Amino acid sequence: MKRKILNWTLLAVVISAVSLAGMTAPANARQQSQQEQQQQDEKQKQKQQQKQARKQKQQQEQPQQEQNQQQQVRQQHQQEKQQRQQQIQQQQQQDRQQQQVQQQQNQQRQQQEQSQRQAAHQQNQQRKQDVQQQRATQSAQSARLSRERQQQLIEQQQQRLTEYRQRLDQQQRAAQQQNARLQQQNRLAQYRYQQQYQRRVLLQQGRIRNDRNHNYNRDPYFYTAPTYRYNRGGSYYETNEYGANLLRQSVNNGYQEGYNAGRADRQDRWASSYEDSFAYQDANYGYTGYYVTQDDYNYYFREGFRRGYEDGYNSRNQYGRNVNGKYSLLGAILSQVLGLEPLR
Repeated sequence: MKRKILNWTLLAVVISAVSLAGMTAPANARQQSQQEQQQQDEKQKQKQQQKQARKQKQQQEQPQQEQNQQQQVRQQHQQEKQQRQQQIQQQQQQDRQQQQVQQQQNQQRQQQEQSQRQAAHQQNQQRKQDVQQQRATQSAQSARLSRERQQQLIEQQQQRLTEYRQRLDQQQRAAQQQNARLQQQNRLAQYRYQQQYQRRVLLQQGRIRNDRNHNYNRDPYFYTAPTYRYNRGGSYYETNEYGANLLRQSVNNGYQEGYNAGRADRQDRWASSYEDSFAYQDANYGYTGYYVTQDDYNYYFREGFRRGYEDGYNSRNQYGRNVNGKYSLLGAILSQVLGLEPLR
């Protein structure tokens, strides 16, 4: 009996289990179906979100592309504007250069015209001076000095020569001291110029010392009457054509030496100082002791030297001109410096 009851109990348990399993299977199936549906919904939602994100990105990128295009257009316009400005500046620069060239050409033409006018004026002045000299010479020939006056001039001349020869040695000692000072100052260009000046003066001194037999009676200076007068230091002096020529030569010699001395100081980059030059202090180159006093010759030599030094130091030709390497004062300035007045 017990066994029968146990069997019935087991059967009931089995039936319950089967019933429970039958009820659980549909529930699981429904649950699984719901999960799959949710996954599909989520995938669809993700696709929609991705699609929406792509759309938004496209919408965002489109204005950026337009901005980039606009920026590129603006940059291109800016570059074109800069190129136009550069072209305008280049054209303006070319125009300025052409104007400068034209101005230089005009200045050169004006300088040439001025030089031609000056040359013509100088030629006219020279012709006038030649005429005056001819008249003065003719007048002097007709007015021969007396024998007594000739003898006075000869005695004055001999005394000048004696004093001049004595002073030549003193100048040589001064030149040696100046040479030593230039070497200490490392003024090589000025030193070379002074050496050349001293060699010329030494040759001149040799000729003066050897001239012991001058024929005064045949020298026209000593029997020709004065034809000019000039003012130096507030006093008037008279001389004839031979003395006037020597005074002209003294000014031109001074200008030539001054030009070379000034150019040498410029090459040495030394401060401008014409009075510091030995040639200016000496002022005897070209003087032989005849016809005019040494003081007169030195004075006019230094007048030419000062102007030549300024032209040489500043690389210009304000007071003189260069003809085949020889410098001389302009005729108008030479006449102004000397101030020779014909005697009537």
